[in-house]
Amino acid sequence: MSKNKSIRIVALVVMIGLPLILTDTALAQSAGGVGQVENFIRNVIQVVAGLAGLIATGFFVVGGFGYITSSGNPENLDKSKRTLLYSGIGLAITIGAFVLSNIISEIAGKAFGS
Repeated sequence: MSKNKSIRIVALVVMIGLPLILTDTALAQSAGGVGQVENFIRNVIQVVAGLAGLIATGFFVVGGFGYITSSGNPENLDKSKRTLLYSGIGLAITIGAFVLSNIISEIAGKAFGS
């Protein structure tokens, strides 16, 4: 075997084996109850709402740019107006879902005492 090939094999064994040796042990946690599930769902909703807000903002920019650069072309003007309208509707639905989920979370927290 050549020297380069044996160095590659040793490096591969070290790269694969080193993470197995250096990792900490993962111990199971005790049952957390409803509070952890509620926090997880709340975090997921916040991330999805944030991403939807960013996407809506992007579509607002695209629609506004198309509106400005339509040069009076009725097809492009109508397409840009629809883009602005639908991005506004999507943003309103996202904000409504975020507010509704927070209200439901508060009501459930009071009802179940988490």
